[in-house]
Amino acid sequence: MKPIRQTIHFDKKLIDKDAKKVVKTLNKAGHEAYLVGGCIRDLLLGHKPKDFDIATSATPEQVHKIFKRSRLIGRRFRLVHIMFSSRKYIEVATFRSGKVKTAGNGVIVRDNLYGTLKEDVFRRDFSVNALYYDIQNSQVIDYVDGLEALNNSEIRMIGNPVERFKEDPVRMIRAIRFKVKLGATIDPKISKSISNQAYLLANIPAARLYDECIKLFHNENAYEVFEQLLK
Repeated sequence: MKPIRQTIHFDKKLIDKDAKKVVKTLNKAGHEAYLVGGCIRDLLLGHKPKDFDIATSATPEQVHKIFKRSRLIGRRFRLVHIMFSSRKYIEVATFRSGKVKTAGNGVIVRDNLYGTLKEDVFRRDFSVNALYYDIQNSQVIDYVDGLEALNNSEIRMIGNPVERFKEDPVRMIRAIRFKVKLGATIDPKISKSISNQAYLLANIPAARLYDECIKLFHNENAYEVFEQLLK
């Protein structure tokens, strides 16, 4: 499967200069590196992103070695935070492979097997969050029709919703949050799976649910998201 590569020149003022610096430094060191996820979604909608995430072929240890002011975090998902001040960091993740370690109930317990850009795409949750931006060539890379979904204001799951929610039940909360935030419609298969699998959230550690709820209630549409969750 070949991706769509669409040339888009974003307003330079909207892209964080430190994020660009991280990408260019990784490229210079011989690694692939792209802006990814919510920041690309927001840029395409003409909004200034609050956060910039980067996906790369470099391992966490390699990233940590390149950037002196960085720290390795996470056990379930190994990440690197590159610090630019006491309050600002850029998060860098290594491309994930299609193989993960799961518990008996299908929940991902370890995801530190690294892969290619294409493999990484299919490990992400929704197509609107699986868009990558090649800064050097000013191209959006789209393997999963994320551009189409964004243009149509649709939330589409990458893969089978039943299996993807089983892997990580927090995706159900994210689906509702993005539905409200983007004023989008949700694929009926996703809605059905949320209704049938909501009980899985009881197995999520309280600290992780707390983090997701903080994101939810810091949203300007927090009350509407909360109402949707109650349904």
